[in-house]
Amino acid sequence: MSVKQQILICDDQHIIHETLGVYLRNEGFECISAFDGEQAIEEFNRKKPNLVILDLMMPKKSGMDVCREIRQNSSVPIIMLTAKSEEIDRVLGLELGADDYIVKPFSAREVVARVKAVLRRYSMQETEPAKILHYGNLEININNYDVRLNGERLPLTPKEVEILQLLASHPGKVFSREKILSIVWGYEYYGDTRAVDTQIKRIRQKLQSADDCGWEIKTVYGVGYRFEAYGDPDDRQDNEERKKLPETPKAYDFVEEKPTE
Repeated sequence: MSVKQQILICDDQHIIHETLGVYLRNEGFECISAFDGEQAIEEFNRKKPNLVILDLMMPKKSGMDVCREIRQNSSVPIIMLTAKSEEIDRVLGLELGADDYIVKPFSAREVVARVKAVLRRYSMQETEPAKILHYGNLEININNYDVRLNGERLPLTPKEVEILQLLASHPGKVFSREKILSIVWGYEYYGDTRAVDTQIKRIRQKLQSADDCGWEIKTVYGVGYRFEAYGDPDDRQDNEERKKLPETPKAYDFVEEKPTE
């Protein structure tokens, strides 16, 4: 008999627990309830759930603070719930590492569908062969969300790993902020794209890449970001020097046209 996946529901409204609980249990999940932020942290540390449904506005400790605290030590999937539709709340939720964001009122069926989709994405490593990228001292294993620098595992959140993997899978290609949001979060996102800038900043801080590592995440100002790989670390200096040189004339530039008769 398989062990049921546990979903921690953090919301101060009992009707939310009752409604989501019915639908989630019907789909084979086990539900854990927390009615304030402090209880949410206690239940999370005690039960180690597979996914957290987290309300933004809760007593004692806000959903933002709970999300921030969870992300200090765990990459467990988090779906944020809120009755507020302001753009800033959505951006903050994404910046803190939430995997999805649902505005109240919502359909319980939609929440269940989102839960399944997020869990499916994080369980892919069990059914697919490993996808590992190597760039010098950097190793990215997207299947188990494992990123290592000089052999040491780094505490990246799931979204940080997915952004890094997206860029590193296409070295040299520029991705706009809007495109990164669309691909990584799995839906079209309209509005402020600061969430991507914050995620990139945190990725860079955690990677702590040295100048001679042979790769880097570069900012394309006014557009987005690209992952630059140099093969040999010494190639970086060569690349930068080549960019300063005038363009080499092409062979056909020296071919004289025959005079017309």
